[in-house]
Amino acid sequence: MNLGVFGLGIIGRVWAENLHRDGEVVRGWNRTPKKDLPFFTADARSAAAASDLLLLVVADPPAVQEVLDRIAPVLRAGQVVVQSSTISPEATLRFAGQVEKTGASFLEAPFMGSRPAAEQRQMVFYAGGDSSVLERARPVLARLSRAIEYIGPLGSASALKLAMNINIAMVAQALCESRALARAAGISDDRYFSALKLNVGHSGLAALKEPKLRSGDITPQFSVKHMAKDLRLAAETAGGLDLPQLKEVMKLYADALARGWAEDDFISLTRLLALRPSAARKEGA
Repeated sequence: MNLGVFGLGIIGRVWAENLHRDGEVVRGWNRTPKKDLPFFTADARSAAAASDLLLLVVADPPAVQEVLDRIAPVLRAGQVVVQSSTISPEATLRFAGQVEKTGASFLEAPFMGSRPAAEQRQMVFYAGGDSSVLERARPVLARLSRAIEYIGPLGSASALKLAMNINIAMVAQALCESRALARAAGISDDRYFSALKLNVGHSGLAALKEPKLRSGDITPQFSVKHMAKDLRLAAETAGGLDLPQLKEVMKLYADALARGWAEDDFISLTRLLALRPSAARKEGA
């Protein structure tokens, strides 16, 4: 089928490149032109009109809205719009209504995995909506992932994705604070990470971020600004549910954004630990 990828950032570009290498007819659109890509199409509307399946992978609800406002006039019955940006359940339902009014079908399919997973086609998709629409999109999503989990009705997959990112942000903070304590005690990174690998607390996140922590590499696999956005959406989705640790972690991300770290990898928040005076030093001041 003819494919459209709308959003050629860290993940969307990799998806489009992989599908292009597979020999698929791919049209990629991005608000900021990507003229170096052989499949880049400058006009979103023409890309949408020519596509049977459209993948949306942009930053946030306003960005999704901008894409839909551009392409909605040419959407039609028979097309499938797969919304893979991390957004709220409320926004998912609103966008689904906008798409379905055109006659096109809508599937939410947020994903887990950063750039390395995208490059290795190891993403995990969480799908929500009509299961028959998922089956139409499955052949394409399967080429980009190692698993596709059907979650339930529209909105459920978005809620689960936000819940997963809460977990990741908190695990990352625990990893950074644990390592900071070990380093303060004179324990090397070699010793720390070898011990962690034998511990039940070791995680896929620790394996992914160990090289970055060791080298101080802050190039983004998943950026501070995007994690901060996801945590904000999670808090909004929680409504009256009390999530105290989420509130605390959000303060750290607000601090990082204020320091100009928006484009850095989210594991770079470990730098905050070196900037915060200890309680002992405060008392002795």
